[in-house]
Amino acid sequence: MTDPELTADRSRGAGIWPLIHAERTALAADLTDLTDEQWATSSLCTELTVREVLAHLTAAANLNSLRWLAGVLRCRFDFDKQVAMRLAEQLGATPAETLERFRHAALNTIKPPLPAMAVLGETIVHGEDIRRPLGINREYPIEVVTLVAEYYSGSDLVVVAKGRIGGLTLVADDGPFTTGSGALVSGTTLALVMAMTGRSTYCDDLEGDGVDLLRTRCGMA
Repeated sequence: MTDPELTADRSRGAGIWPLIHAERTALAADLTDLTDEQWATSSLCTELTVREVLAHLTAAANLNSLRWLAGVLRCRFDFDKQVAMRLAEQLGATPAETLERFRHAALNTIKPPLPAMAVLGETIVHGEDIRRPLGINREYPIEVVTLVAEYYSGSDLVVVAKGRIGGLTLVADDGPFTTGSGALVSGTTLALVMAMTGRSTYCDDLEGDGVDLLRTRCGMA
């Protein structure tokens, strides 16, 4: 007998994959003409360049549950070590090769043992980790970034987000997203997503009595 909740989860996942593919494709297009100096720019991810973050996204797009588990065992449950290992596998010899590997993986529909929504969230967040330092602006479809905001507001999987916004009210000024209770934090849906996931620089784009508290929490794991 089919579990209705499992069926619903699979249906939602099927609807999310086209959004993931669209975001990967848009990111690849944005990075087409980068110089070597730009590829070496520090990203918003600690100690990673924009090129290395892109390789990390490529690794995730090529990692199914079996390969993920094999890597976890190989790295003796050191998850950071596995991330570094998989990134190195996909970096390539040159920035052009790094980008080509990402393009080749853009339409993949495999993933580690995570919800498809987590993959969409990682794609957008890491896309911004790359774009922001390079001064590249993307106008995300508001319905897509709203889905991601709603997901992160209720989850601490992979990255602390729900725990980071406890006691705060988040209100988007460009879409329908709102959550929580307490001191107000308002701004674009994208800025709220990025602050929820620990990117303190996006707190500069937010307003309200709760912004300072959220900024102090951006160092949480």
